[in-house]
Amino acid sequence: MDREHIGSASPARLRVEVRDVPGGALLTPVGELDHHTADLLRTPLDDALDAGRARLVVDCTGLEFCDSTGLNVLLGARLRADAAGGGVHLVGMRPAVARVFHITGADAVFTVHETLATALPD
Repeated sequence: MDREHIGSASPARLRVEVRDVPGGALLTPVGELDHHTADLLRTPLDDALDAGRARLVVDCTGLEFCDSTGLNVLLGARLRADAAGGGVHLVGMRPAVARVFHITGADAVFTVHETLATALPD
C-alpha cells in the first residue's frame, strides 16, 4: 500500500510502501525524510503499531536523506514498539543517512541490518 499525500508535503519527495510480514510490518520509505515529509512515515508507523504489529522493519535502501525530524519519528516508533514487546529494525542505510544515526548515537538504540534477508524473521 502506498501512502497518499498527507499534510503539506509533496508526495514526490517521499513515498512509503507498507507490507505485512510475519510478526510485523515492512516499511520502505523512498526519498527524503525531513520536517516536511515526516508525517508520511509517521502515519504508517503508527498505523502498524496501532494494528498490533510491534516488530517494524524499515528498509532504508531508498532513503536518500534523513534529518533530525525523521530521526525523531523513528525514535518515537522505537519507543512504542519496544513497549509493545517488539522493536524497530533498520536495513541498508546509505552512508549519508547512517552518518546522522552515528553522529547522534541513535545507531546504538536500533537494530541495524545490512540486508533485508537478515532483518526479516524466518
